[in-house]
Amino acid sequence: MSLAVNIMDDIKTAMKAKDTVALEALRAIKSELLLAQTATGTKEEISEDEEVKLLQRLVKTRKESARIFTEQNRLDLAEPELAQIAVIEKFLPAQLSETEVEAVIAKIIAETGASGIASMGKVMGLASAQLGGTAEGKVISSIVKKLLV
Repeated sequence: MSLAVNIMDDIKTAMKAKDTVALEALRAIKSELLLAQTATGTKEEISEDEEVKLLQRLVKTRKESARIFTEQNRLDLAEPELAQIAVIEKFLPAQLSETEVEAVIAKIIAETGASGIASMGKVMGLASAQLGGTAEGKVISSIVKKLLV
């Protein structure tokens, strides 16, 4: 099933359960999907890779908001953001641990013969393509820096 169909089913379920936090997160996903679909100017659905990137972007913005709210001692605003992250992450592929990501990046570095920080761009490109939606860009970047320096 496509992501849009799953989202619509979950929206109906959240409405019946009167789960406002889940409903808000699901409507945000639906909105972003529609915006992405109309941005291309076609009626075709967006690709699975684009869907994953879209979901990761939604999670990232909510994490940033929650971090800011927590720093300002506004836990009443941070908690819904964290709850929405949990709802959105259900639609993302399972995330790899840092040790798993490090193993993949070490393999890429060995295969390409990359050394030094000058090779970071090449390694980042390959790692991002290979890891896809299974690791955050920030995690990939920090591990590549650590292994190349």
